Amino acid sequence: MRNAFITTLAELAKKDTRIVLITADMGFSVFERFMDQFPERTFNTGVAEQNSVGIAAGLALSGKIVFVYTIATFATMRPLEQIRTDACYQNLPVKIVGAGGGLTYGPQGSTHHATDDIAFMRAMPNMTVLCPGDPFESELCVRAAYRLAGPCYLRLGRGGGDPQVHKSAPKFQVGKGITVREGKDATLISTGNMLVTAVAVAEALARHKIGCGVVSMPTVKPLDAELVRKLAAKPVFTIEEHSIIGGLGSAVAEVLAEGDEKAKFRRFGLPDAFCTHIGSQEHMRKFYGLDAASVASEIRRMLARER
Repeated sequence: MRNAFITTLAELAKKDTRIVLITADMGFSVFERFMDQFPERTFNTGVAEQNSVGIAAGLALSGKIVFVYTIATFATMRPLEQIRTDACYQNLPVKIVGAGGGLTYGPQGSTHHATDDIAFMRAMPNMTVLCPGDPFESELCVRAAYRLAGPCYLRLGRGGGDPQVHKSAPKFQVGKGITVREGKDATLISTGNMLVTAVAVAEALARHKIGCGVVSMPTVKPLDAELVRKLAAKPVFTIEEHSIIGGLGSAVAEVLAEGDEKAKFRRFGLPDAFCTHIGSQEHMRKFYGLDAASVASEIRRMLARER
């Protein structure tokens, strides 16, 4: 997704001189081409994320469209006050780009696990939260972030490790979900880098004659409430590499709780605890029950109980 991000941003920057990239000492081996093309519009602030966002706000007040890039934990937590007061309060076109959402940096421990970033950004007034599920969605989200008049949080996965899920670029609109596959028995709503897992879950359930639809929700805020209510006619599950609190599952639960739907609903996410277990992203997903086999097994158990 990072490669799709910088390729798309460079394409946009060729046409719009207002685009500026700020990196907090990250992105090397990824940003060189952008830096070579637009050296006067690329700034490395060093490990000073608060300054990154403050500078971005100043540039935005001068008419620039600014993308601030670093690891997702550092992009959201360190400069949280500046994001809130400098970017969101003034409703400026400052785009916070967090790389390595969820457990991408699993071996680095809890300091690098971005498991609460969506919750922080959802709570910010004027903030749009975009979490693409594959490189196609990443490109579309970058273009959407560029067009947005106000602040945006763009949560990316890793570099070349994010597989394509869509066969071609899907129809995309901020605030709308994307139906990846239909299902007669239930629907699994995914956001961010869990999309490929969601598809694998649906395929596993299909082998047991269970039709599970998959919806990608690249926009967590504003959420596609209309689609969520429509899906609630059947059991609905959400899956995300984020805390069970404050992310996609919470957003969907809020819609269902305030509506008239008698929805059967379950969230799949990380526990309300620091992920002190250390290992690769794939290992940690399995440990916390977010691998395809574990999720499919739990959905089968729940649907069987309902029947």
